[in-house]
Amino acid sequence: MAIRYLKTHAALEGHLGAEEAEGLLAWLRSHPKGQVHLGRCESLHAALLQTLLALQPRIKAAPADVWLCQALGLTAPTPRSPT
Repeated sequence: MAIRYLKTHAALEGHLGAEEAEGLLAWLRSHPKGQVHLGRCESLHAALLQTLLALQPRIKAAPADVWLCQALGLTAPTPRSPT
């Protein structure tokens, strides 16, 4: 998938490659209060991770991947119990 740029946040969805890093960097620089939604992010290239670590935007939703949460310094979401 890709990144959807909305008014208040950038939604990273699916598997994201290095080619997305420059666009995210530009968007975050032009939206200093912009947030990043990682709730549907399955994996991302190290270039994107480095962009997030360097600019430290507010994370609107954490990714499901525990390693990625740890790399970003986030608390991993707890799995929901089946109802």
